[in-house]
Amino acid sequence: MSSGQWIANQVLNGLVEGLVVALVALAITLVYAIARFSNAATGDYLTFGAYVTKGAATWTGSLAAGFVAGMVATALLSVFFYGWVFRRLLQRSHVIALVASIGVAFFIRHTMTLFTGHEPFVFDVPIVRAWNINGLLLQPTDVAVAVAGVASLGLVFALLHFTALGRHMRAVADNVDLARSSGIDTDRVMIALWLLIGAIAAIAGTLVGLKSVIHPEMGWDLLLPGFAAAILGGFASPIGAVVGGLVIGLTHELAAPFVGYSYKLAVSFLIILAFLLWRPGGLFGRVEEVR
Repeated sequence: MSSGQWIANQVLNGLVEGLVVALVALAITLVYAIARFSNAATGDYLTFGAYVTKGAATWTGSLAAGFVAGMVATALLSVFFYGWVFRRLLQRSHVIALVASIGVAFFIRHTMTLFTGHEPFVFDVPIVRAWNINGLLLQPTDVAVAVAGVASLGLVFALLHFTALGRHMRAVADNVDLARSSGIDTDRVMIALWLLIGAIAAIAGTLVGLKSVIHPEMGWDLLLPGFAAAILGGFASPIGAVVGGLVIGLTHELAAPFVGYSYKLAVSFLIILAFLLWRPGGLFGRVEEVR
């Protein structure tokens, strides 16, 4: 394999990984933009969704049915913790909500391990030889993951920009008091937000499980790249989260042969540090001066 073909394959792998990271970053960004805190439980929502999808797919014999069950279950879990925990903290410091979300994450993770144990699971998908297109190796599973990732991102952006609910979400993100005085039901918007976050997390978890294995720490492993992508994109910018996810995915795959696959996660740390020092507002964010 020539150097050009090697780079092309790494870029392809990075784009596929980046789409999954973009989903995680988008979920983090939407909560930050609308609920105004960083939700560290996003990764464990992802893990929960993957486990439910696996269980439902095994029970029904249909991956599609398991996929739907995972989204519904994780959306309901997300709304449950909004009502039980986060709704009570919306008027308090965002640091308190962040710490609470860490507690929620540990609660979900350890509760799951009581029932699932620590052994990894895999989806029952057929093993198919990669397609070789002039040295570019395409795994059918990667193609399916990429198509599902693009379709999911497209549906979320369509909801945000072409529906009344999406306009209400953007209004609440801009100014919650003005949105409320304009007649927008902010409670309904918040419930819809958390349903959407749960569904996005379940999709990301299932896509990760299709590419690798399902284990209790999988969401935690993706949380840091998700935060790095959100920071890179501007933290309150949905389109920035997607761009940031793609950049993180590409950076991981291109850097892995040099730093080692076990240490490519450290690249996320470096990106976070670099952007916090150089451009705190991210690629699509704004830096505001306060006097």
